[in-house]
Amino acid sequence: DEYVCSKAIAGGPVATMNRMPRIAFIILLAGLVSSCQPLEKHEVSSPDGRIDLVLAWGPGNEPGFMVMFDNAPVLIGTRLGLELAASDSLQHGLELTNTTYTSSDSTWEQPWGERRVVRNHYNEMLARYESESGGLLDLRVRIFNDGVGFRYEAPGQDALDAVEIVGELTEFQFSEDAAAYWQPGSDPFKYEVLYRETPVSEMGNAHTPATFRLASGVHLSLHEAALVDYSAYTLEPAGPQTLRTHLRPAADGIAVRTAAPFHTPWRTLQVAPDAKELINSDLVLNLNEPNKLGDVSWVEPGKYVGIWWAIHLDQLTWHQGPRHGATTKEVKRYIDFAAKHGFDSVLAEGWNVGWGEGEEYSFLEATPDLDLDEVAEYARKKGVRLVGHHETYGDIPAYEAVVGDAFDMYESLGVRQVKTGYVGMAGSLKPGGEWHDSQHAVAHQVRVLEEAARRKISINTHEPVKDTGLRRTYPNWLTREGARGQEFAVWGDEPNPPEHTAILPFTRMLSGPLDFTPGLFNLDFEARGKQRRVKTTLAKQLALYVVLYSPIHMAPDLIENYERYPDAFRFIVDVPTDWEDSMALNGEVGDYVTMARKARGGDDWYIGAITNESRRVLDVPLDFLDGGRDYVATVYRDGDEADWETRPHDYAIDERVVDSGDTLELILAAGGGAAIRISPVTEEKQ
Repeated sequence: DEYVCSKAIAGGPVATMNRMPRIAFIILLAGLVSSCQPLEKHEVSSPDGRIDLVLAWGPGNEPGFMVMFDNAPVLIGTRLGLELAASDSLQHGLELTNTTYTSSDSTWEQPWGERRVVRNHYNEMLARYESESGGLLDLRVRIFNDGVGFRYEAPGQDALDAVEIVGELTEFQFSEDAAAYWQPGSDPFKYEVLYRETPVSEMGNAHTPATFRLASGVHLSLHEAALVDYSAYTLEPAGPQTLRTHLRPAADGIAVRTAAPFHTPWRTLQVAPDAKELINSDLVLNLNEPNKLGDVSWVEPGKYVGIWWAIHLDQLTWHQGPRHGATTKEVKRYIDFAAKHGFDSVLAEGWNVGWGEGEEYSFLEATPDLDLDEVAEYARKKGVRLVGHHETYGDIPAYEAVVGDAFDMYESLGVRQVKTGYVGMAGSLKPGGEWHDSQHAVAHQVRVLEEAARRKISINTHEPVKDTGLRRTYPNWLTREGARGQEFAVWGDEPNPPEHTAILPFTRMLSGPLDFTPGLFNLDFEARGKQRRVKTTLAKQLALYVVLYSPIHMAPDLIENYERYPDAFRFIVDVPTDWEDSMALNGEVGDYVTMARKARGGDDWYIGAITNESRRVLDVPLDFLDGGRDYVATVYRDGDEADWETRPHDYAIDERVVDSGDTLELILAAGGGAAIRISPVTEEKQ
């Protein structure tokens, strides 16, 4: 028999083995621990053979598994099982009784997204475990070329007609003390906190996606997919180089209430040879169910403007009064601006009564100084739509009581997108003080999506549960917040540092689209009694439209600031938000990244490159362009004197003819970037 164990000596021979043949590794691992069980080998590999997952038994006869990449261990000593409130039938004495194997290779099309066609190619293993008391628990594993997904499935069984899950035993033990990029998982500001870089051994409780870099350069990311009617998980320390999944409990301590048959969300491990290939992964999307909504041609990617930044600057207010922003006159002014420059829609936060102290909040009644019917008709005549806004203040019961009527009203006004909000500290959702990622909140947000879809309305969620790829199943979930956005240039004790947006593509963006609101042009200003500084150059603000993906992007700054820089504003007007293909060309977590995206339905390519606080030079080969064809590259770059601290508004615009054999040299200032449009040369241009 071969021997496989789920516990090894961290930092010992296991951590130093590199590209050892798999069988030799398994035999050596058995010799490193004193308590191992013989096991007929049960494993599944990725279609390209680079990733292997092997089922394992550890001390105490506990089930687990290990993962290898290119025959070198990346995760060892992993543990499996669910902890129930009133039973140990899915936890103790689990014996592997059967494994079956299947494979699948198909493609599917996104109605909108980073790329139109997605390949869904994996090998699958279904392992059945039976406990001493007769409980049945299946482990379904799918391995793709870009990583691993697994979930627990409990078949129908009499003992589990009602289930209360209080915890999950899943553990991830790393083969070495990897570098970790993570957010605190229990912060009052939820996901709106900065990322930290520490060894795994120094992590605290952490949100996912969490990203890890091994000494070999291999990168990993832990997250989950298809989170539906279940509690989200965070990662918590569980021993040397080991993290355990921690389900977010409800206010009464129960994490999940369900009944067999049931399954958990997918637990995901993205595996890549370098940082940029993490970004190029479709693992999370592929582990979600296909579109449930049918025809979604009414879902409209695009760009919008709005009365938003002026409120953050305290020039205007959400509430009624002499400086109220969402008035008929001001909304029409933004509608005119949107129509002039080809923007799809206008957001008017503060349109409804209830923002002032002591006012009763309404999802149906506009303020007296806003004629909602008049501005909706004005927008329609200008070829522009209104974006709706529902701020719930975290009161889920109150919102659900009226959400159908509120969407009916929006549908009658021609609204096709609604921004929802759940403002409040972590653990403040009603009823009962729920967290924003508890089972209750997760189920609520799906109910809102379904109500919206009945009226052909799409959703942009703020203060959300983390993204887990549900946009595949519900394509009207366009985007969400769930990160420390650009408004922290005003609200934070410290603005986002230059490295922040160079961390997001390798962490938060692995989960899905982000409504970050790039595009600020006034980068040094006074607001709310303090002098403020956005820690980027103007060119980097343009590049973020390409680097940070969202199917709807806002141009958030004041109209007059865009009118000061009309040539730079041209890039925001031109850049699409829906893509035929996307690829990361280079990058290192927290340092820099370059993204290339091809416009859907056209031949133009767009490139965005950004850096942290360090000036750097990046070489960008253009071999993704069609061969035998000339293109014009319009480069919006940092000026020769640009620097986020001293000359943030210094930029230049260059043009040159390029082809697929060329390499662009991009010189990025400290805190800077470059945004590029590449268009085929037409006869007229020639």
